[in-house]
Amino acid sequence: MSLTVLVTGASAGFGSAIARRFVRDGHRVIAAARRADRLKALAGELGPAVLPFPLDVTDAAAVAALPAALPQAWRAVDVLVNNAGLALGLDPAYRAKLSDWETMLATNAAGLMRVTHALLPGMVERNRGHIVNLSSTAAIYPYPGGHIYGASKAFVTQFSLNLRADLVGTNVRVTDLEPGLVGGSEFSAVRFGDAARAAAVYSGTTPLTPEDIAEATSWVVNLPAHVNINRLEMMPTCQASGPLVVKRKE
Repeated sequence: MSLTVLVTGASAGFGSAIARRFVRDGHRVIAAARRADRLKALAGELGPAVLPFPLDVTDAAAVAALPAALPQAWRAVDVLVNNAGLALGLDPAYRAKLSDWETMLATNAAGLMRVTHALLPGMVERNRGHIVNLSSTAAIYPYPGGHIYGASKAFVTQFSLNLRADLVGTNVRVTDLEPGLVGGSEFSAVRFGDAARAAAVYSGTTPLTPEDIAEATSWVVNLPAHVNINRLEMMPTCQASGPLVVKRKE
């Protein structure tokens, strides 16, 4: 069965990898993101199975208008992949920029919430659908400098689980996908604004890749319709959760 999949943040990284994977699986993809030129290039690469759709998830009015703004033949969205998100900075909370905190919350939490609110009623009415929310291991495991990024991803995880509670008895599924260290995307470059510092994050490691995240997304969506993967935590073998920190006096 061919599905209509809407992917936010589809212009790069996880989003473009997920779009490519779903097209490869025989589905069609509404590729949503702010950078229209990249969406156009993705559609040029993948053909008519991709509908480029410029969208800023922080624009409340644009997101609310989303269901009616889609072409009629694309409005029955079967799968929503809430991928749009970012991290900014790694300074401790007492030196962080408030504007960075506000941007992370506006995108990672409020943006995801708005897109879900726009598309979920249609899924319930049709009694089919799947929402895949891109959270992070930062939602579970704190680290210095994680503060609002981790908190925003904790929102994603808890929101996902609570959506499932509301959807029991329907055929609408919700999955919270929680990757750890992933290279090959713009994540660290955006976070630090410094290519060398971004590259150092992955030095000496074999991190997960955007294609690994796309594989996991494809797997949970293509399982039998009665199977719901609630949470899926992923880490590369070079990473694990660590011990609690104990600060000792010198």
